Amino acid sequence: MTIFRVFKGDICSVAVDAIVNAANNSLLGGGGVDGAIHAAAGPELLAYCRGLKGCDTGDAKLSPGFLLPANYVIHTVGPIWHGGRENESELLASCYQRCVEIAVEKGIRSLAFPAISCGVYGYPHEAATHIAVKTLRACLALGANDSLIDEIVLVAYSDQMFTFWQSALAASKPQ
Repeated sequence: MTIFRVFKGDICSVAVDAIVNAANNSLLGGGGVDGAIHAAAGPELLAYCRGLKGCDTGDAKLSPGFLLPANYVIHTVGPIWHGGRENESELLASCYQRCVEIAVEKGIRSLAFPAISCGVYGYPHEAATHIAVKTLRACLALGANDSLIDEIVLVAYSDQMFTFWQSALAASKPQ
Protein backbone atom coordinates (compact mmCIF):
# COMPACT_ATOMS: atom_id res chain seq x y z
CA MET A 1 0.00 0.00 0.00
CA THR A 2 1.32 3.42 -0.94
CA ILE A 3 2.19 5.66 2.00
CA PHE A 4 1.25 9.34 1.70
CA ARG A 5 2.99 11.95 3.80
CA VAL A 6 3.18 15.72 3.90
CA PHE A 7 6.55 17.47 4.14
CA LYS A 8 7.09 21.18 4.74
CA GLY A 9 10.24 22.48 3.15
CA ASP A 10 12.31 22.46 -0.01
CA ILE A 11 11.30 19.81 -2.56
CA CYS A 12 14.92 19.72 -3.75
CA SER A 13 15.95 18.19 -0.41
CA VAL A 14 13.41 15.36 -0.27
CA ALA A 15 15.02 11.90 -0.40
CA VAL A 16 12.88 10.16 -3.05
CA ASP A 17 13.49 8.47 -6.40
CA ALA A 18 11.90 11.37 -8.32
CA ILE A 19 10.67 14.87 -7.64
CA VAL A 20 7.97 16.50 -9.70
CA ASN A 21 8.63 19.90 -11.20
CA ALA A 22 5.75 22.33 -11.69
CA ALA A 23 7.23 23.51 -14.98
CA ASN A 24 6.21 25.89 -17.72
CA ASN A 25 5.63 24.75 -21.31
CA SER A 26 9.23 25.42 -22.37
CA LEU A 27 10.71 23.23 -19.57
CA LEU A 28 13.61 25.69 -19.52
CA GLY A 29 13.19 26.95 -15.97
CA GLY A 30 11.26 29.80 -14.46
CA GLY A 31 10.25 31.03 -11.05
CA GLY A 32 9.05 29.28 -7.93
CA VAL A 33 9.64 25.54 -7.63
CA ASP A 34 10.72 25.35 -11.28
CA GLY A 35 13.54 27.83 -10.76
CA ALA A 36 14.58 26.17 -7.49
CA ILE A 37 14.78 22.74 -9.11
CA HIS A 38 16.79 24.03 -12.07
CA ALA A 39 19.18 25.85 -9.74
CA ALA A 40 19.67 22.83 -7.46
CA ALA A 41 20.07 20.34 -10.33
CA GLY A 42 22.74 22.39 -12.08
CA PRO A 43 23.18 23.53 -15.69
CA GLU A 44 23.00 19.98 -17.05
CA LEU A 45 19.24 19.98 -16.36
CA LEU A 46 18.66 22.98 -18.60
CA ALA A 47 20.76 21.43 -21.36
CA TYR A 48 18.83 18.16 -21.09
CA CYS A 49 15.45 19.94 -21.07
CA ARG A 50 16.30 21.79 -24.27
CA GLY A 51 16.30 18.38 -25.97
CA LEU A 52 12.81 17.58 -24.63
CA LYS A 53 11.39 20.35 -26.84
CA GLY A 54 8.76 21.55 -24.36
CA CYS A 55 5.68 19.94 -22.88
CA ASP A 56 1.95 20.40 -23.30
CA THR A 57 -0.25 21.50 -20.42
CA GLY A 58 -1.51 18.42 -18.58
CA ASP A 59 1.38 16.24 -19.80
CA ALA A 60 4.74 15.33 -18.24
CA LYS A 61 8.29 14.44 -19.30
CA LEU A 62 11.19 12.77 -17.51
CA SER A 63 14.78 13.92 -17.01
CA PRO A 64 17.70 12.84 -14.85
CA GLY A 65 18.03 14.59 -11.48
CA PHE A 66 21.69 15.55 -12.05
CA LEU A 67 22.88 17.26 -8.82
CA LEU A 68 19.62 16.65 -6.93
CA PRO A 69 19.35 13.88 -4.33
CA ALA A 70 16.52 12.46 -6.47
CA ASN A 71 17.54 10.33 -9.45
CA TYR A 72 14.86 11.84 -11.68
CA VAL A 73 12.75 14.91 -12.25
CA ILE A 74 9.29 14.52 -13.76
CA HIS A 75 8.39 17.86 -15.33
CA THR A 76 4.68 18.56 -15.64
CA VAL A 77 2.87 21.64 -16.88
CA GLY A 78 -0.19 22.60 -14.89
CA PRO A 79 -2.98 24.84 -16.10
CA ILE A 80 -3.17 28.57 -15.51
CA TRP A 81 -6.31 29.33 -13.48
CA HIS A 82 -8.99 31.10 -15.53
CA GLY A 83 -11.84 30.74 -13.07
CA GLY A 84 -12.49 27.10 -13.91
CA ARG A 85 -13.86 27.84 -17.36
CA GLU A 86 -11.05 26.26 -19.40
CA ASN A 87 -10.92 22.62 -18.23
CA GLU A 88 -8.42 23.52 -15.52
CA SER A 89 -9.50 20.70 -13.17
CA GLU A 90 -9.14 18.05 -15.90
CA LEU A 91 -5.74 19.40 -16.94
CA LEU A 92 -4.53 19.50 -13.34
CA ALA A 93 -5.69 15.93 -12.72
CA SER A 94 -3.93 14.89 -15.93
CA CYS A 95 -0.64 16.28 -14.56
CA TYR A 96 -0.77 14.00 -11.52
CA GLN A 97 -1.94 11.02 -13.58
CA ARG A 98 0.84 11.41 -16.16
CA CYS A 99 3.46 11.68 -13.39
CA VAL A 100 2.26 8.40 -11.87
CA GLU A 101 2.22 6.73 -15.30
CA ILE A 102 5.80 7.82 -15.98
CA ALA A 103 6.89 6.72 -12.50
CA VAL A 104 5.37 3.26 -12.97
CA GLU A 105 6.90 2.91 -16.46
CA LYS A 106 10.35 3.85 -15.13
CA GLY A 107 10.18 1.79 -11.93
CA ILE A 108 10.21 4.85 -9.68
CA ARG A 109 9.07 3.79 -6.19
CA SER A 110 8.88 7.16 -4.39
CA LEU A 111 7.72 10.56 -5.65
CA ALA A 112 7.58 14.07 -4.21
CA PHE A 113 4.97 16.46 -5.58
CA PRO A 114 4.65 20.22 -5.16
CA ALA A 115 1.19 21.76 -5.32
CA ILE A 116 1.06 22.05 -9.12
CA SER A 117 -0.38 25.32 -10.50
CA CYS A 118 -0.66 26.88 -7.02
CA GLY A 119 2.09 29.46 -7.49
CA VAL A 120 1.98 32.10 -10.20
CA TYR A 121 -0.56 30.02 -12.17
CA GLY A 122 -3.09 31.01 -9.50
CA TYR A 123 -5.02 27.78 -8.95
CA PRO A 124 -7.04 27.97 -5.70
CA HIS A 125 -5.01 25.96 -3.18
CA GLU A 126 -7.79 24.05 -1.48
CA ALA A 127 -9.33 22.89 -4.75
CA ALA A 128 -5.93 22.03 -6.25
CA THR A 129 -4.81 19.88 -3.32
CA HIS A 130 -8.11 17.99 -3.26
CA ILE A 131 -7.87 17.30 -7.01
CA ALA A 132 -4.27 16.17 -6.56
CA VAL A 133 -4.96 13.70 -3.74
CA LYS A 134 -8.15 12.37 -5.34
CA THR A 135 -6.32 11.80 -8.63
CA LEU A 136 -3.30 10.19 -7.00
CA ARG A 137 -5.47 7.81 -4.98
CA ALA A 138 -7.48 6.92 -8.12
CA CYS A 139 -4.32 6.27 -10.17
CA LEU A 140 -2.89 4.07 -7.44
CA ALA A 141 -6.14 2.11 -7.15
CA LEU A 142 -5.87 1.02 -10.80
CA GLY A 143 -4.42 -2.42 -11.23
CA ALA A 144 -1.07 -2.98 -9.55
CA ASN A 145 0.01 0.68 -9.41
CA ASP A 146 -0.41 0.75 -5.63
CA SER A 147 2.11 -2.03 -5.21
CA LEU A 148 4.55 -0.30 -7.57
CA ILE A 149 4.73 3.05 -5.74
CA ASP A 150 5.80 2.86 -2.11
CA GLU A 151 5.62 6.52 -1.13
CA ILE A 152 4.09 9.80 -2.24
CA VAL A 153 5.40 12.93 -0.51
CA LEU A 154 3.23 16.03 -0.82
CA VAL A 155 5.54 19.01 -0.38
CA ALA A 156 4.36 22.27 1.16
CA TYR A 157 6.29 25.50 0.90
CA SER A 158 4.27 27.20 3.66
CA ASP A 159 2.27 26.39 6.79
CA GLN A 160 -0.91 27.21 4.88
CA MET A 161 -0.10 24.78 2.07
CA PHE A 162 0.86 22.14 4.65
CA THR A 163 -2.65 22.51 6.12
CA PHE A 164 -4.28 22.24 2.68
CA TRP A 165 -2.38 19.03 1.92
CA GLN A 166 -3.31 17.53 5.31
CA SER A 167 -6.96 18.45 4.80
CA ALA A 168 -7.03 16.90 1.33
CA LEU A 169 -5.48 13.68 2.64
CA ALA A 170 -7.95 13.48 5.53
CA ALA A 171 -10.90 14.04 3.17
CA SER A 172 -9.77 11.28 0.82
CA LYS A 173 -8.86 8.52 3.27
CA PRO A 174 -10.08 5.17 1.98
CA GLN A 175 -12.94 3.76 4.06
